[in-house]
Amino acid sequence: MTKGQLESKLSELFSKFEIEYMGRGPKTIRTYIINDIIIFRLSGILSPSEEKLASSPQGIELLKKVRTSLFEGGRGYLETLITDFIDVAIVSTHSDISTKTGEKIVVITVDKNLEEMCTVK
Repeated sequence: MTKGQLESKLSELFSKFEIEYMGRGPKTIRTYIINDIIIFRLSGILSPSEEKLASSPQGIELLKKVRTSLFEGGRGYLETLITDFIDVAIVSTHSDISTKTGEKIVVITVDKNLEEMCTVK
């Protein structure tokens, strides 16, 4: 599998997680592999009601807490989707959401250099 194919499949898996666990998928998702790091960049993830909620400092704080709690609750499912697809162990998972842009970044580190596993870089 090429690096591009791996990134594409991981994007599909992350989109599946967002739809099945979070209730809706992002407008766009890009996945980047750099050595032992997987970076997911999602845009258009906030619902219209979440965008309205993010118009005040208290709403931003509440939105971030709820989104973080939801993600942490489903993190095991996401990690299982990834480890069932590629033979790696998850070392750590980090995420953050921008309430200004509606963008979410998730960074996952694994125990192997994924670029070396690909046939073409």
